[in-house]
Amino acid sequence: MRAQKSALCWLRRDLRCYDSAALFHALKYHECVFCAFVFDTEILDRLENREDRRVEFILKSVLELHAELEKLGSGLILLHGAAREEIVRLARELQVAAVYANEDYEPAAIERDRAVAEGLRESGIALHLFKDQAIFARDELLSQSGAPFTTYTHYKSAWLRKLEPFYLRPYPVQKYQAHLARPPSASPVPILEAIGFRPTNLAQLRVFPGMAGARRSFLDFLRRIRFYREKRDFPAVKGVSYLSAHFRFGTLSVREAASLAYDLGNRGADAWLAALIWRDFFFSILYHFPHVVAHPFRREYEALAFPNRPDWFAAWRAGRTGFPLVDAGMRQLNATGYMHHRLRMLTASFLVKDLHIDWRLGEKHFADTLIDYDLAANNGGWQWAASTGCDAQPYFRLFNPVTQSKKYDPEGRFIRRYVPELAGCDGKSIHEPWKMSVFEQTSAGVVIGRDYPAPIVDHAAERQLTLTLYTAIRPTAAANSA
Repeated sequence: MRAQKSALCWLRRDLRCYDSAALFHALKYHECVFCAFVFDTEILDRLENREDRRVEFILKSVLELHAELEKLGSGLILLHGAAREEIVRLARELQVAAVYANEDYEPAAIERDRAVAEGLRESGIALHLFKDQAIFARDELLSQSGAPFTTYTHYKSAWLRKLEPFYLRPYPVQKYQAHLARPPSASPVPILEAIGFRPTNLAQLRVFPGMAGARRSFLDFLRRIRFYREKRDFPAVKGVSYLSAHFRFGTLSVREAASLAYDLGNRGADAWLAALIWRDFFFSILYHFPHVVAHPFRREYEALAFPNRPDWFAAWRAGRTGFPLVDAGMRQLNATGYMHHRLRMLTASFLVKDLHIDWRLGEKHFADTLIDYDLAANNGGWQWAASTGCDAQPYFRLFNPVTQSKKYDPEGRFIRRYVPELAGCDGKSIHEPWKMSVFEQTSAGVVIGRDYPAPIVDHAAERQLTLTLYTAIRPTAAANSA
């Protein structure tokens, strides 16, 4: 590629000014590089909640990035509108030779980028896309027959075999940062209200956006990473990384994270690297099988006849099912925009296999609420729990909400935090409070059915209905429980 005078770097889910593939290539091959971010109305206008924590996280991350670029003599051009139109218009106004961006594997984003490429092409401007949010993407990992992997274990083996230092090397953006250009005019610094949203409780939750927040959380996790394998499944313990939102919006480089985990090589780091590989795996599934956005990966499960009781769905959303750990997980989600990964599996399994509600309704609720919402991971996780996805949990295996509660929150610490009605229960009763006698309930300060709901379903009975629903699709399956 020959050097040309100017280019535009379009930042999307890569809100950092270091180790960025698109930014590096733009700076390397052009003498003058402008940077832009679009508050895309095609995405924002679909958000029902005007107090969306994701939007505030993005805005604060964008403003931090803008300030960091200003220190380098540049800055962000901030736009508000349909990105497919705004980027084409801006590129024409700036008279750049090319636009650079990092790849996105969601079907709607791929279609948007095609439209942008076509609009730019009409003005003789090229669009260059680069892999950045994954270690391996698109067709980089295929089976010997040339097909995409549909089982995680085979994908992971191929991922580890292919991995070498080249794929983890950072892009040295700083080498060419002198090519960063100052915007031709100062962009007004936006506030949430200007883009149609209102402030949330993000600050009170001590969620720290931006590159600085990512660095803070990453360094904290590195002090704990050796215990990750042993502690990751216990929601009352600080065992997971809490980096998912930073990966989602690119305030942390996945290459940096994977490189460090690979080099450490201890049990905790290996387990976390496996979690990062799951992330790539779900990107691959979404890219190669885009029908999963609205349909089961396994097409036969389209015929599942979910009853979809609205009152049960409302109880699940509100954390009022009568199963304490399920309710604690849902209340954590509603209060913070985050849910522990073990509880994501439990609450999803409970919705689909205890309440018999279509996984797509639960997936949408998570999509509307999670700060770290990522289509590939969210869809993959829900289809795993619903047994409709690739390499999914077998349909005849159900999470028992009481067993899970006793195993992963044995003292009820997490339950007490998010279901304070049960704070007075002892360590045994808190998992099955409906079994307490009237005297025990009075002593604990909670009357079941008044202060906290009785279970809305009987797990054993609903398990049998699940088997009936699924064996209508797969009549030869054997029954088992987890």
